[in-house]
Amino acid sequence: MAQPDGKKIFFENLSGAGKAIAVLTSGGDAQGMNAAVRAVVRMGLYVGAKVYFIHEGYQGMVDGGDNIREATWESVSSMLQVGGTVIGSARCKEFRTHEGRLKAAHNLVQRGITNLCVIGGDGSLTGANLFREEWSGLLAELVEQGVIEADAVQKYSALHIVGMVGSIDNDFCGTDMTIGTDSALHRIIEVVDAIMTTAQSHQRTFVLEVMGRHCGYLALVSALACGADWVLIPEMPPEDGWEEKMCQKLSATRSRGTRLNIIIVAEGAIDRNNKPITTDNIKNLVVKCLGFDTRVTILGHVQRGGTPSAFDRILASRMGVEAVLALLETTANTPACVVSLCGNQSVRLPLMECVQMVSTKVQKAMDEKRFEEAVKLRGRYNSIHHIHIVPHLSLRPVSGMNAAVRSAVRVGISEGHKMFAVSDGFEGFYKGQIKEIKWGDVGGWTGQGGSLLGTKRTLPAKHVDKIAEQIRKHNINALLVIGGFEAFECLLQLYEARAAYEEFCIPMCMLPATISNNVPGTDLSIGADTALNAIVETCDRIKQSASGTKRRVFIIETMGGYCGYLATVGGLAAGADAAYIYEEPFDIRDLQANVEHLTEKMKTSIQRGLVLRNENSSENYTTDFIYQLYTEEGKGVFDCRKNVLGHMQQGGAPSPFDRNFGTKISAKAMQWISKKLVDTFRQGRVFANSEDSCCLLGMRRRALVFQPVVQLKQESDFVHRIPKEQWWLKLRPLMKILAKYKTSYDVSDSGQLEHVDRNRPKESDASVAM
Repeated sequence: MAQPDGKKIFFENLSGAGKAIAVLTSGGDAQGMNAAVRAVVRMGLYVGAKVYFIHEGYQGMVDGGDNIREATWESVSSMLQVGGTVIGSARCKEFRTHEGRLKAAHNLVQRGITNLCVIGGDGSLTGANLFREEWSGLLAELVEQGVIEADAVQKYSALHIVGMVGSIDNDFCGTDMTIGTDSALHRIIEVVDAIMTTAQSHQRTFVLEVMGRHCGYLALVSALACGADWVLIPEMPPEDGWEEKMCQKLSATRSRGTRLNIIIVAEGAIDRNNKPITTDNIKNLVVKCLGFDTRVTILGHVQRGGTPSAFDRILASRMGVEAVLALLETTANTPACVVSLCGNQSVRLPLMECVQMVSTKVQKAMDEKRFEEAVKLRGRYNSIHHIHIVPHLSLRPVSGMNAAVRSAVRVGISEGHKMFAVSDGFEGFYKGQIKEIKWGDVGGWTGQGGSLLGTKRTLPAKHVDKIAEQIRKHNINALLVIGGFEAFECLLQLYEARAAYEEFCIPMCMLPATISNNVPGTDLSIGADTALNAIVETCDRIKQSASGTKRRVFIIETMGGYCGYLATVGGLAAGADAAYIYEEPFDIRDLQANVEHLTEKMKTSIQRGLVLRNENSSENYTTDFIYQLYTEEGKGVFDCRKNVLGHMQQGGAPSPFDRNFGTKISAKAMQWISKKLVDTFRQGRVFANSEDSCCLLGMRRRALVFQPVVQLKQESDFVHRIPKEQWWLKLRPLMKILAKYKTSYDVSDSGQLEHVDRNRPKESDASVAM
């Protein structure tokens, strides 16, 4: 935690010597739980604590014996890519009884365990808190029964609990995302994308049921990600007469030439009278009213299966480390906390505040039909004149761009604007490759990778006169640019051209879209998540290819220009032993130390190593050089293979995160443009020449923020095309610790105990909450 004087604290100052930490997964399973278990074990061992697995959740704690085993560094190897939970999960009626909790306390005291990391849902965390509250009384009973010595009460006087939420439903208040949700969205979108092809072939309507008995997050977000025609969720029951409105919507979609309809239904969907809305009800309604060929697909437990996404691996790893930090800092008076995600930061929240928000306030509001209040309490659901052009520029096409274009076009049209699209970036702009784009023209774009409008490297500086001419010709009043660092430079050039050309005195906004994630003014860019998943999936396959080979190290080259985001975060998600990047200079001594470190690891049971290198991390220490060095120095211990991932990192369908990020950020940009058009309309024309009329819309922590590009110029390294400060560099020590390196870990930004109803960013031009 940060000290009052602002000094940094490093992890070496926090010792776990003499402490015993146990980790369990309880309730349902969720992809990413294994990454959390791995992080708890390795961080606990790193600080000198003893760490135990509790197999089969609370049932294993009650039964004791071999269900509670000491963990080693090697026992969590190869867990990152495995779905579910390898230490097992089970419902336990016995733990709900006093006698069951008494047995559990005895089993923990026998091993000296007084620190618990519980990964589960609100029921599991509530049980953990009750166990903590009863702890001293349970020990007193055990002493009376003569099962434990009297001094054990003093020695193990307090039980410390830290929770992590593993739930694909994302139904826990206080966190932006729970472990497993992103992976579940991946499964849903994979199925929906596959269904859409057959639905289009036969002109069918598909009704899909996704999980979410009390929470509609999966249904809502997957509907946005696939461009569904209709969605039904528990927290927002449709108004009376919704059946007729839905049928009108489906009919209108078909009349525009679309050959399919998609309806997403949460399993807990209800109407205003709390009556369930089932998939069969909807199918029968569509067949009866419209006569459409309709099919029902219930996804079921497919959503829980498969490998965890890159996002879930990183989220779970960070939460696991934060949980250990919380346990090291806890005192007898510290309330049980749950580790949560707020934007891109870990925070700690009082466990029971969160549980009561879910189980009491939200559910009570729904039961009493106060649905608007229920939505507000959920929190995460509140995220979501003439504008004539949506130009599109990026060094490379990026997954998620098409979702952003679709959102901009449809939001603009819904507000009564006429929308135009430019093909091939600013090269197409000055050549006049401009045409009107209508609602139906962007149908099905959400799931398309690359850029359907095309991209070019051309910057506008040499062609500002021709671009100004096109603006006059088409009566353009505002500009939306979607792209990477080149797009940022383009907007700067147009801003600077305002002095000579009044045509550029119009509202201009840029959306960051690049796999490199190297745009100043934003923590994340459209496309980066898809690229990360491609890297992680490939690394998983590469490591699996050596499953029958002993002691092999893989050298993997990633894209990113001079930005090491993909190599670092991809390395954290894939369990890399090292990641070489430009931002953290390295020399031959560092390389030699890494080789020696891997050699030591290979002498144990660890059989495979993974090293990532950013493509421009060093001019001299190339991928070939590193491969040859490792090959030579590892002789007799391990052999090496290398792989350059190349353009496969740009391809493929966009991830659910990129689809929804592109959709939300683009809609927000259009709203900002509309407001600017009203504010700058004078004497029959739009005239905007202030700094805040030419902005980049980026994500800063958990807020969407509009920032003048001229101000961001000071934050940019134009030679290497990266921001001068990058938040993800703080993740590098974490990656090294989980790879068994001794390193300094700055915890001054570590999560601190907050309240669930903490102040949220207020919506304004400067900062808009997601």
